[in-house]
Amino acid sequence: MKLLFGLISFFIATSIWAAAPKQPFYQLNASQLAVVVNRNDPQSAEIARYYLEKHGLKPEQIFEISLPIDRTWISEGELAVAKAELDAALPAHIQALALAWTKPYRVNCLGITYAFTIGYKEGLCQDGGKPTPASAYFNHASTQPFTDLKIRPSMLLAAQNLADAKKLIDRGAEAWGSFPEGTAYYLTTSDKTRSVRAPLFPPTQTVARPPIKIENLNSDAITNKKDVLIYQTGLTKVDKLETLRFVPGALADHLTSFGGMLTDSSQMSSLKWLEAGATASYGTVSEPYSYPQKFPNPVVLLYHYLAGATAVEAYWKSVEWPAQGVFIGDPLAAPFRSLSPRKQ
Repeated sequence: MKLLFGLISFFIATSIWAAAPKQPFYQLNASQLAVVVNRNDPQSAEIARYYLEKHGLKPEQIFEISLPIDRTWISEGELAVAKAELDAALPAHIQALALAWTKPYRVNCLGITYAFTIGYKEGLCQDGGKPTPASAYFNHASTQPFTDLKIRPSMLLAAQNLADAKKLIDRGAEAWGSFPEGTAYYLTTSDKTRSVRAPLFPPTQTVARPPIKIENLNSDAITNKKDVLIYQTGLTKVDKLETLRFVPGALADHLTSFGGMLTDSSQMSSLKWLEAGATASYGTVSEPYSYPQKFPNPVVLLYHYLAGATAVEAYWKSVEWPAQGVFIGDPLAAPFRSLSPRKQ
C-alpha cells in the first residue's frame, strides 16, 4: 500500500508515466469471455445474442443461470446456487464474465459483480462503514486473471431497456483499437466529502503515447466537451451530461454512496453515465463511507486502460476494496488495444 501510494504521489509530482513499471502485454480477448444469461429474463437473452453478434463470440460462450427478476437483490443462498451452476459449466480458458442483466445488482449489501468474481463474504454486511477485504487483483500485472489468481472479473451489461443495451454494446465494439485522441477530465467539486480522491487525480498535462490530454479542474461539472475519454468526479448528481460527447470506450464514475443502486437510487445512478454515452462505470450499492479505496483509483485506472487493458480489467484493477461496488458497461471495450479482439 505505501509503495503504491508513493508511486502515485510521484506520478502526480512529475508526470503520469515518469516512474511507471513496465506495461503488461494485455491479451484478454473475446474468446476468453463468458456471457452469463438469466434464463428468467427474456431481455437478458436478447442482450447476450446481440453481444455475440457485435463482438464475434461463439454460441457456446453463453451460459445460463437462474435469478429472480422481481427485485434488485439476491440472498447469499441464491447466489450460491447460481454461482455453483456457472462455475461448474465454465471451461478453464474463460478469464472474465459479462453478466447480461441490470437487476439484481447486489447480494445483500455486496455488489453482484464482486460476488460472482470473488464470492460472498460473511460478516461484511454487519457494518459496511468499515474497510472491506483487499482485492488480490488490485493494480496487479496479470493479464489472465483466472489462470493466475483464480478469479474472473465480471461486469454487468446494464441498461434500462434493450435499445440502450445495444447502443452500449455498439460503443464497446467500436472502441476496440480506435486509439481516440480524447481528454481525461478529473473534477474536484464543491462537495468536499465526495472529493476525497482529489489528491490522487493526475495533474493537467498532455500524454504523448497514446496521445491524450489530462485536465485537472476545480468545478462541479464540465459542459459542451466533445472528447470525453475519462470523467471522474465526486457529487451526488452530475449535471450537464447531456451537453457532452463521450468517445467510444469512455469510462466515467462519480464518488457517492449509492451510485451502484442502478434502478432505485436516491442519488444519481451510475447507469446515467452509460445513458449519456460512456461505455463503462462503477458505483457502490450500499453505504461505503468516504474510503477512497472503495472507489476507482484514478491513476491506476488510467494507467492500465492506456496500456491496453479492457474496461473490465482496468476498472477491476483500480478498486482496492471492491466488495460494495458494482462494475457496469461493456467489459471488452479496449480503445488502446492494437490487436483483433479475437486474436493475440
